[in-house]
Amino acid sequence: MTSFDSSPTLAAWRMLLALAVVFVLLATTGWTTIRRQPGSEDPHRAALAAWAHGSAGHRRLPDPTAPARTIADFFDAIGAWHSARLADEYPLVVGNLNGAPVTLRYRANRLALGRALAAERRRLSNAKLSADGRREATRRAHRFASLMGPGRQILAFDASGPGRTAEVLGDLDRASRVSVIVPGVDTNLLTFQKTRGRYSAPAGMARSLYDAERRAAPGARVAVIAWADYTSPVGVGIDAAIGRLAESGAVRLVDMTTALPGASRVTLFCHSYGSVLCGVAAPRLPERVTDVAVAGSPGMRVDSAAQLATRARVWAMRDADDWIQGVPNLEIGGVGHGADPVEPSFGARRLSAAGADGHTGYFEPGTESLDNFADIGVGAYQELTCASADSACRSGISGGTDA
Repeated sequence: MTSFDSSPTLAAWRMLLALAVVFVLLATTGWTTIRRQPGSEDPHRAALAAWAHGSAGHRRLPDPTAPARTIADFFDAIGAWHSARLADEYPLVVGNLNGAPVTLRYRANRLALGRALAAERRRLSNAKLSADGRREATRRAHRFASLMGPGRQILAFDASGPGRTAEVLGDLDRASRVSVIVPGVDTNLLTFQKTRGRYSAPAGMARSLYDAERRAAPGARVAVIAWADYTSPVGVGIDAAIGRLAESGAVRLVDMTTALPGASRVTLFCHSYGSVLCGVAAPRLPERVTDVAVAGSPGMRVDSAAQLATRARVWAMRDADDWIQGVPNLEIGGVGHGADPVEPSFGARRLSAAGADGHTGYFEPGTESLDNFADIGVGAYQELTCASADSACRSGISGGTDA
């Protein structure tokens, strides 16, 4: 495991190393910013404009930015028939509407995916399409078709720009515990799932965690959300070194967790830049979020866990071979994300990540990192493996798994 020595000499050395890492990355990758797909068409924006003039019976449609409770009350009032009609007519709106019934969102997003797939197939039939355009359209068509596969439950979908999506494993309506995976850089529609490096992509992370939670507590009612519903940095350039995208993503994460159905307890599993986003979101998270676990974190934009101003327990882990260990403890002119969450002085509960093998291996089956995540997800806190030989990470926690 990585040493957690926090002496002044080591702290100064890590500051210099962090500066070197950031500036080397910037020199080699450029001042990377978000790249959009060519063209100005934005189907989601067009759908929102149409929604603003729509109605259900004699009722005006609610503002999509209204509180989730307002949205839920609206759908309760109009009934199943009008709700289904709205999903069919405005799938890009209903499918992304916090507070709408989740099964209705699944229906709407399947329709939206079907329309996006048809659009890519029409694009592919264009003989004037460039070779690069054809490769991109082919990849997008394959991704849309895969997301429409049998049994897949898509909670959010927007193909605009690099694209965003979220997928649910399990019964979200009946779950007593919900785990949300918040991934890091280079997360978009095309990287949402991978064949090679399966467990480094959100869909594979979610599947691995869901299976591990069911093994850890076979009778528990659990659900896992692969939440790639924010615009993440492209590469390890300037967007990954500052907090702008984390701030906008945090708004979306808070809205989503607030809108989840029922009274489930929620755990956030935040990887890499996703931990920056979770740090920014922390003060505004609803009380139902009981745990925030970060892995491979470059920092959470605070100097200590106490500064996150959340009632949730904060957990941290990092594999000994994770290159990101050189990045924390830097914050200069808005560049960098602050203190290292695995340092004792930060105040997080430190967990073992044995077996994770580098920056992207935390959700690999057979690792202590995944086992620890699963135990947190089901509330089996006394089963956790701490980063050190003592059991300090488990102190002061009561409770157990939920049936």
